[in-house]
Amino acid sequence: MWVDPNLNDFYSRVSRIEKAHAKGYGFEAAGTLGRKASTRHGSRLLRLAKPLVLALAVGIGLKGVIHYYVGPQTYESRVSSLAAGSGFDPVGAWLMHADPGTLWVSSQLRALLPR
Repeated sequence: MWVDPNLNDFYSRVSRIEKAHAKGYGFEAAGTLGRKASTRHGSRLLRLAKPLVLALAVGIGLKGVIHYYVGPQTYESRVSSLAAGSGFDPVGAWLMHADPGTLWVSSQLRALLPR
């Protein structure tokens, strides 16, 4: 087709590459940023800490909502009766005791939603 055989090779390669790209094929050269390259490399500790912090925040929020709805006296009596139980009940009482975060959430709800 062309006088120079190198041009024939070049254009045949270009047409093969265009056909491959039309089909969705591609390549990534080593050291380049492509579709598969991740821009963030978080540490293992951070990837583990995020769900734990989220679970802790949800737990404190749930305890605060329960403290708000049942009232402080009822909440404390239920936790103390749970502490007097056997088996895993004392562990549940330790988890459900009214910590400062729970009391803060309860007071914020009391300010926003007065009864």
